[in-house]
Amino acid sequence: MSSISHGERDFEFNDRDFKRVCELIHARAGIALVPAKRDMVYGRLSRRLRTLGLRSFKDYLDQLEQHGGEEWQAFTNALTTNLTSFFREPHHFDKLHEELLLRAHKAPLKLWSCAASTGEEPYSLAITACETFGTMTPPVRILATDVDTQVLATASQGVYSTERINGLDLELKRRYFQRGTGPNEGKCRVVPALRSLIEFRPLNLLANRYEVSGPFDALFCRNVMIYFDKPTQRGILSRLVEHMGDDGLLYTGHSENYLHAADLIQPCGRTLYRRTRRSGA
Repeated sequence: MSSISHGERDFEFNDRDFKRVCELIHARAGIALVPAKRDMVYGRLSRRLRTLGLRSFKDYLDQLEQHGGEEWQAFTNALTTNLTSFFREPHHFDKLHEELLLRAHKAPLKLWSCAASTGEEPYSLAITACETFGTMTPPVRILATDVDTQVLATASQGVYSTERINGLDLELKRRYFQRGTGPNEGKCRVVPALRSLIEFRPLNLLANRYEVSGPFDALFCRNVMIYFDKPTQRGILSRLVEHMGDDGLLYTGHSENYLHAADLIQPCGRTLYRRTRRSGA
């Protein structure tokens, strides 16, 4: 059994420790960690050891398994990756605009961002809806969920550094964001009308069932499945499709492929999927 040898470390982090972390986060959140993530795991979890005043990863993991409680959430939050931006993969929002217009007669429409992170995605959905219908009160309700409660808290507040919206059109900035002044200079907040379109709440995609109110016209599940192995992906997809409308669309990340789940979903455009029609249906 070897210890890491990447320079001087405050805590020993050996093969057994890393294997335990991999097993625990896979069981808890479905995330499949590869060996290349070992330094990342050390860096993020060593902060928890310092916070808790523990002397080794073994002590931390023993305590987590025996008396986890709220620390399970801190453990999960530390190991989840939350890279996101406003209007990431813009072709999805062009398609959403088209679909909202086509479905306007079915209003109210339901949209779900199921890996909402710090909120840029669900707010992008809300802006798209407002722009499509030409009103700050479009006939749309948006559910935004994530396993990480810390990023959800950020999302719910809707406060960002102004750098986060640098790439947006000037009119969108003026219409949907309030710039901070004084001690809040350099920050911006989404306007209250936008926030009121979205319900933020925690949800673990590994749960046996999802307590959500569908069916959804659009379901955004982007750049999260890449962290799961194929069996876990399939389990999640089987639960997601239960909440898709018959003509609902699943929007996925550009690096995600679901050929192994053709009996559940079928491609219908660039990183877009529909529910697979069952024979005789």
